[in-house]
Amino acid sequence: MKTSSTELEANPGRAQPATERVQQAGPAPARNYGWPSRLRSYFIFDPLIWLYTIVLGIVSFPSWLFDRSGRIQHGFARLWSWLIMKTIFSPVRVTGLEKIDTSMPYVYAVNHASALDIPILYVYLPFQFRIVFKKELLSYPIVGWHLKRSGQVCIDQQNPARSIGSIRSALKTLKSGMPLVIFPEGGRTPDGQVKPFLPGALFLAIKAQVDIVPVALVGTYELLSMNTYHIKSRPLEMRVGEPISTAGYTLHDINTVSAKVQKAVEGLYYNRSET
Repeated sequence: MKTSSTELEANPGRAQPATERVQQAGPAPARNYGWPSRLRSYFIFDPLIWLYTIVLGIVSFPSWLFDRSGRIQHGFARLWSWLIMKTIFSPVRVTGLEKIDTSMPYVYAVNHASALDIPILYVYLPFQFRIVFKKELLSYPIVGWHLKRSGQVCIDQQNPARSIGSIRSALKTLKSGMPLVIFPEGGRTPDGQVKPFLPGALFLAIKAQVDIVPVALVGTYELLSMNTYHIKSRPLEMRVGEPISTAGYTLHDINTVSAKVQKAVEGLYYNRSET
């Protein structure tokens, strides 16, 4: 049964129909980091990250009065992210970025496994972008202020109809040439596997007729998974795939586009060929 464009615009977080999925291998075997690693995280890494967040969040807040575009705030976010990545001793290997035109207003579809995914993106995507985020993040002190004032796109997953204004703002952002970063799973994975995509954010790419770039962040689940503050320093990877065209697709094809992008992200993440 086809879904109307009006229904999708009012309900961008609607889950896609079930599709056949191949059972994937689990995340990398857990390494025993021990108490020294825990103590380093709890008493050095975590306090420093909170310090960076508080200080830079407060310093960046007045910049909104002078720059409503969010470009200055993006600079502060990148500095915040750079400090975090230097602190946690987790080098990132980037592959595939050289194959795409980073000046294009793509929608970057990224798997989401860790709270540290965002700092990695800010440091290793060498251009301005905006992030599509969940409304729940607005309740976080300082972080919520920054998201609200820096031009990011808020989606209410509990009541998507309330997000129409944000969707229109996101479309305007894309059409003005500003790339968007989305996490199509709708939240962090609890087990290290790539979860089924919600088609809502991909709706933006189809509506704006812009290409979607699949991106896989590898190792971030093992770095900092859900429900823990233990940051386990380790090498990471950001794998960037070929752009996927949305030209000619309509909102009736949203499940087809979502499945194609998910296959590409999984191919990158699990390091397998898509052929």
